Amino acid sequence: MYYNGLYHLFYQYNPFGPLWGNLSWGHSISTDLINWEALPLALTRTDPFDINGCWSGSITFLPEPVMLYTGIDYLERQVQNVAFPQNGSDPFLLEWSKPGYNPIMPLGNDLDPGKFRDPTTGWLGKDGYWRTAVAAELEGTAEILLYTSKNFVNWRRRGSPLHESQSAGMWECPDFFPVSLSGKQGLDTSVNNGAIKHVLKVSLMKTLQDYYLIGNYDEKKEIFTPEKEYEDDYRTWFMMDYGHIYASKSFFDENKNRRIVWAWVNESDSESDDVKRGWSGIMTIPREIWLDTNGKLLVQWPVEEIESLRKDRVQLQNTELKSRELLEITGISTPQSDVEIVFEIPSLEKAEKFEEQYLLDPSKLCKETGAFGKGGIGPFGIFVLSTEDLSENTPIFFRIYRYNDKYMVLMCSDLSRSSKREGVYKPAHGGFVGIDITKDKTISLRTLIDHSVVESFAAGGRMCMTTRVYPKHVLTGQTSHLYVFNNGSEYVKIKELNAWQMEKARVNIENDKFISVNYI
Repeated sequence: MYYNGLYHLFYQYNPFGPLWGNLSWGHSISTDLINWEALPLALTRTDPFDINGCWSGSITFLPEPVMLYTGIDYLERQVQNVAFPQNGSDPFLLEWSKPGYNPIMPLGNDLDPGKFRDPTTGWLGKDGYWRTAVAAELEGTAEILLYTSKNFVNWRRRGSPLHESQSAGMWECPDFFPVSLSGKQGLDTSVNNGAIKHVLKVSLMKTLQDYYLIGNYDEKKEIFTPEKEYEDDYRTWFMMDYGHIYASKSFFDENKNRRIVWAWVNESDSESDDVKRGWSGIMTIPREIWLDTNGKLLVQWPVEEIESLRKDRVQLQNTELKSRELLEITGISTPQSDVEIVFEIPSLEKAEKFEEQYLLDPSKLCKETGAFGKGGIGPFGIFVLSTEDLSENTPIFFRIYRYNDKYMVLMCSDLSRSSKREGVYKPAHGGFVGIDITKDKTISLRTLIDHSVVESFAAGGRMCMTTRVYPKHVLTGQTSHLYVFNNGSEYVKIKELNAWQMEKARVNIENDKFISVNYI
């Protein structure tokens, strides 16, 4: 959130070690969303209503910030609690008070106390009542329960859920917010008029992925209705990120009139590796988020502040990539880099026929075809964090298919050769990019590389794909290489390439008070 001139990030944190457990709320502040100072914990498990953990929640402005969060109580039940700042004029919001009347939402007889969590940011209705949504599962049905309150303390559950699904299983970490139909500007969560759509985002435990639906919220009927193309099959829903993220959460940044989304990227190696590192899990680079001009999907793009870390730059223009060609990008150190490429497709004639069996499982197609198997148009893209001989490499790439009378652009990452280490999760990720490639026959790719985290954005952010990689060659001091490649039978062109080496951000360094010192 943004409050009194500072950005605040609250996050799930175990103060006693890098493994899951003892959940508290960590707290960091920033002036630019890039460089962060750690503050003391905001919430710790101290009371009967959260003695076994302070789980996820949200912040709402009343106008001072108020926390809604899930506590695990002394009976191991998931209950919803509230916390208030002890001093709302404190820019650091160092101390929070948890009233003794918690929990604030009654556990109905139909609720499973182990499947009732993660209240959203509240929104104020035209009737003067606050609303919040909480994830639950009732008799096998995933539900987003709606609660209303006049004072943000006494909450009453509405008769019908905001939305429900028979296919999703237990979902968690919901997010519910408006997006404008006419531009990139963000909106306060309470905005509800004829010039917006609403987004419902959920995290599915069965897939460990985040999905979203776009539709309309009827405040009088207290129901969210997805667009008419909606099917109650999560495999047909859009994903926030087609790679490796979970539990994303957005907020309205009134400082720059934008909505920003964060997501958690957990580790993909072993718990013993977590213990050796002394930490586990990070956040993605914050992304600005808005509705695409077609009104059907969300666009996400790294916040502009990340560009302040750009350093040395290399460029290419109008460079042809022949079939089976590999081109190294030199002149910068690439383990921390920002790479932007626009590929041009001269002809779609050799596009392969798409097999419908992969329509609901593009990751399987990415795994079976890979970055090295020769195709018609593609695979083409980049190898990041690679050895010189490509014995270790992480590809992010495209492949174009013909399906009936249209063309489909498949985006993939394939981690099968990302590391020679044992015990590392090395999946393939895939998704279909929401563009019409016939319009100008170009597709863009931006990839931010930050050591073990690779975040990619296709077609201006219409598809995002985050991967977590642990190349062995980095541990032995070998140099990582960056390549652009084309393994299709048809040549493609690099219309433009810009790549920057990135400076290191200043993040949660112990006893580093580089922000707070200016307020003392």
